Amino acid sequence: MFILNGSRNIFPDQGELVSSSDKEHMHSHKGIVIWMTGYSGSGKTTLAYELEKRFYTEGVLTKVLDGDVLRKGLNKDLGFSIEDRTENTRRTAELARQLVSCGIVVICSLITPTNALRLLAETIIGEQRFILYHISTPLEVCEKRDVKGHYAKARSGELKGFTGVSDFFEEPDSAIYSVDTTELSIKESVDIMLDDIFPLITI
Repeated sequence: MFILNGSRNIFPDQGELVSSSDKEHMHSHKGIVIWMTGYSGSGKTTLAYELEKRFYTEGVLTKVLDGDVLRKGLNKDLGFSIEDRTENTRRTAELARQLVSCGIVVICSLITPTNALRLLAETIIGEQRFILYHISTPLEVCEKRDVKGHYAKARSGELKGFTGVSDFFEEPDSAIYSVDTTELSIKESVDIMLDDIFPLITI
């Protein structure tokens, strides 16, 4: 009998016929993962798609992995317990790792509320391919925006385990970059991010 999860039947390191470096040279830029952490409503998704748009105009191949979109498909079986948040992060990071190996700039927009979860993502993807951005818009501003109605549901008790209300957000201890969308416009924020990122993906 063939056992799918039997270690003797799985050979993960068969080598690449076309290397990551070859693929990067085909795209004329390096692959990298831009991982954005922050409260719901901080501006992560808006920044992610605006970054994708701007990268496109510069001929950079990108893919956005948005937490809400992933929870409708790949991660739709997961809730918001710490175990499920860990699995949500693990799956997203593994997908990002596969994409970045193809020379793609991957933009991940996930709350990722703890340093342990962020470290998990970085470990899976690899330190050299991982940039952590803290979208540091304050909680009170995010709650006033409440663009998805989540804070109101969380305050009423309808939504359990919601970061910032019934669950905590741990300030990143390793984010090199930080953007506060209460102080900067989306365009200004993206301009700053592009100035940070382009030197890292230039071949």
